Amino acid sequence: MTLLESLAEHKWPILASFVALYLIRTVVSYHTLRHFRGPWGSGFSKLQYDIKAYTGEAHSWFREVNEKYGPIARIKPNSLITSSADVWTHVNSKPGYKRSEWYFTAMRVEYQRDHIVSQADTKLHDERRKQIAPGYSGRENLELESSIDDRLLEFLDLIRTKYLSNTNPSTGLVTPMDLSKKIQYFTMDVISTLGMGRSFGMLRADVDIDHYVRSSEEGLRLVNTLSALRLTWLAQAPVVGRLLGPRPTDAAGFGAMMGACFRAVDERLRETEGGRDGEHDKRRDMLASFIRHGLGPDDLKSEVFETLIAGSDTTAGALRAIMLYVMTNKRVCVKLQEEIDRAVGEGKVGGDEKGVVISFAAAKQLPYLQAVIKEGLRVFPPVRNILPKDVPAGGDTVVVDGKPVFLPGGVDISISVLAMHRDKKLYGEDADLFRPERWFEPDLDRLAAMMKVHDLSFGHGRWQCLGKIVAQMELNKAVFELFRYFDWAIVNPVKPWDAMNTLGLFVINDFLVQVSAR
Repeated sequence: MTLLESLAEHKWPILASFVALYLIRTVVSYHTLRHFRGPWGSGFSKLQYDIKAYTGEAHSWFREVNEKYGPIARIKPNSLITSSADVWTHVNSKPGYKRSEWYFTAMRVEYQRDHIVSQADTKLHDERRKQIAPGYSGRENLELESSIDDRLLEFLDLIRTKYLSNTNPSTGLVTPMDLSKKIQYFTMDVISTLGMGRSFGMLRADVDIDHYVRSSEEGLRLVNTLSALRLTWLAQAPVVGRLLGPRPTDAAGFGAMMGACFRAVDERLRETEGGRDGEHDKRRDMLASFIRHGLGPDDLKSEVFETLIAGSDTTAGALRAIMLYVMTNKRVCVKLQEEIDRAVGEGKVGGDEKGVVISFAAAKQLPYLQAVIKEGLRVFPPVRNILPKDVPAGGDTVVVDGKPVFLPGGVDISISVLAMHRDKKLYGEDADLFRPERWFEPDLDRLAAMMKVHDLSFGHGRWQCLGKIVAQMELNKAVFELFRYFDWAIVNPVKPWDAMNTLGLFVINDFLVQVSAR
């Protein structure tokens, strides 16, 4: 009797065994987290979670779950979500917690290769972080701030030369500008300059070079869909994975961006190996730092490429949101521009000369600018990934509202970013509103709690975002300069932009604005 004949003869016992195994696993999963409340069905099914992820509504659903079921709630058979800053700080600080498999199934870009964001092995992650952190911090990348200034000046010049609208009241001619695209060009050019030592040149050309931006957006949508359908494993599967993923030989799109990145790495390595060490030592970008700290060719390519992807979309999302909220709040816009004008008048920016960008140090001394940026990151967190961590095998006890709560081993716990940033107990009944003045809170204990949540916008502990300083520099400088020189208006107030949550990052398009010189 052949194997197939044997299987056919015993098909019903085999089927019954699979059903029994499924039921046993379901019961065990349900029992493990039975003490945690959650939406109906979350104890034995992932369906609600998958639907919300597919439709881009997961971030809002997570908030609803925590508001209804408490600061730690169940969203899947083996998954919890928390809105507690104290719990999330604990999870990201205590040894034993590690990244879940979500990281390498959802965050990998190259076939069977990890980078700092997708690496779930804690030891390997920590080793890599030590190697690349100096390049992000500015300690070795001495041209970090001046490189951002150069790209920002190109952004301002692009607006002046092509997109200023006619302010003559008799004509009122409008030159609409898609700010969502221009901001993405800015962040792409910044991070390519910092990461590869050369800018993509999107601002100078005013075009999406080789469709990098479009491909990044399409890639996010695709991975979001595959993740919701639980098919991300296909991208790492033997044979199939190689065919599905982008390749550096592609003529356009994601693969073309990968190719440009890989070629920049190869060229830099050839310079070093060719004996041009003197020239190499003068380079002060991230790539030079990565080389100095011992990354090999393949790891260099993976980390630089990850920098390009992660370093542009997140900052672009934050800057778009801050611009939108300030534009649509006249009181805030007036106060911000008054502070900017005072800073210029007092010589804090080096005068009113075009070509001089405010320093990061000077921007940090402007209280209302800081409040605007903090409030923008609060009401519209640019990163809303759940970032799940596996609970240690023996379980762990956390404290919620002064009471101990035991987290069983073998489950994962994630963060509900929106619920944490819109907590009415902390921020008041107007937590959903954009009000920068809340950051001048006189109650120092409350302000400290708010700052703790704000700092979690960039992660915590060993998993804190390496690009935090870069992002803060970009936001401070760009918001200051864009409102220093220009007045802004939304072209379509009914629908200012088109935005969709894809895997925790927002793909934003059609943010049409009218710009006039001040």
